[in-house]
Amino acid sequence: MKNIRTGLMSLTTGIVLAVSTYAFAAGNISGVITYNGEVPNFREIKMDADPICLSKHTEAVFPQTLRLGPEKTMADVFVHITKGLPQGVKYPVPAEPAVINQQGCMYDPHVLGVMVGQTVKILNPDGTLHNVHALSKINPEFNLAMPKFREEMTQTFSKAEFMFPIKCDVHPWMAAWISVMDHPFFAVTQEDGGFVLRDVPPGEYEIEAWHEKLGQQKATVSVKDGSSNQVNFTYSR
Repeated sequence: MKNIRTGLMSLTTGIVLAVSTYAFAAGNISGVITYNGEVPNFREIKMDADPICLSKHTEAVFPQTLRLGPEKTMADVFVHITKGLPQGVKYPVPAEPAVINQQGCMYDPHVLGVMVGQTVKILNPDGTLHNVHALSKINPEFNLAMPKFREEMTQTFSKAEFMFPIKCDVHPWMAAWISVMDHPFFAVTQEDGGFVLRDVPPGEYEIEAWHEKLGQQKATVSVKDGSSNQVNFTYSR
């Protein structure tokens, strides 16, 4: 009889714990990233070496090193959770592929986050030769030609690896950055500077904003049951 009571108590405890675990609603972490200070003047990219690249543009093209919106909000900043997530959790891999487009002999997007095992689709609508060279250290490096007739190829990364460059050996001005993540709590800002990390479980977290030239900034945030949390970052030259 004692064993039956003990078993029932264990079962009840397990049910209570399960209900308690799923009683919490996830929250969001959002914010805006801005730039403060004098905006540097970048030298125009000269594409004369490839007439096809040149023909894709009617205006001057500049490096994507610092892209700002009208109110000096910053694009191409990668925001992610660095501490506080439970260890050993395997998050679902998005079925939707991440896309890198080689449009006008420039990478779009310039900064990309993907999850381990997620398909990365690389496009070449330019009608010219591109060479996609991923300078990864943890994942195998690859260096693949995309002639004008090869308009699409796919790759996957099997290990988490933070921020490595991709370049085109044919067009030396082409550069992009990829981060391979083992969780989905990351975002890349557009020219409005905004980001949202969605459906974050309640807890205490460290988040980081990363920019290729201006470095990293960190902040701590407490996510409560179903809360919306605002964290802003300001960069200066």
